[in-house]
Amino acid sequence: MNSIGMQKIIITDFTRFANPKIVGTAGIDLTTGQCIRPMPYLNASFCKSLNIVPGAILTGEFTPDQNLSGPHQEDMSYKNLSCMGPCTSSEFKLALHTGLCDTVEHGFQIVLAGNQKHIPLGHAIGRSVITIRIQPNKIDIVEGVFNQKKIKLNFTDNSGRAFKYMPIYDIGFQGYADSLHLSNGLKTLNDFISSQSEVYLRLGLSRLWDNGKINGYWMQVNGVYTFPDYHHEIRSSR
Repeated sequence: MNSIGMQKIIITDFTRFANPKIVGTAGIDLTTGQCIRPMPYLNASFCKSLNIVPGAILTGEFTPDQNLSGPHQEDMSYKNLSCMGPCTSSEFKLALHTGLCDTVEHGFQIVLAGNQKHIPLGHAIGRSVITIRIQPNKIDIVEGVFNQKKIKLNFTDNSGRAFKYMPIYDIGFQGYADSLHLSNGLKTLNDFISSQSEVYLRLGLSRLWDNGKINGYWMQVNGVYTFPDYHHEIRSSR
């Protein structure tokens, strides 16, 4: 498939992997409203050299992948990537609003059962990442149940549905939360979040994964963003 030409995207997702040498990114083209996930995953040192972080404006020639499967329809190969620096706060909010959904079920076009946190194999959906706006008092950063060293996120969406112990893949947020947790300072982070007017979550789906019981695409938190203020230490953490 041919390249669709040069595009400019605002990075909304900047996510970690077990392999620290690579970074997952996704961004929004404000002109078309399209969400693009550059593939293969970017090298972490490349991102650092160009200062590619959430809110960065990335340009490149993107080509839709030919063999897309499941919900990951945003995957595109790329060439000639460059970074134009940071976008404005209003531009970043516009990018988040492009993928904004009222609820998690609405975003992933599914009726979830009980504590379900995955999208089953075969469920028809044309996207793997959405934005949810959360009331600041409906989000809480907590210790993991089985591993207290791991930070998780609890939130309640606009339907009143609660999501507990969601994994956080936002590199900056996770890094800062981990550093606070080591000094018993999670309350500091939760107090900052509750002081804000709006919180936006970027929720993504994993690649197809089988945990031995359930085969599907698992929900994860790709980004945690606050308005009107953002936390400088969170966004400077890598």
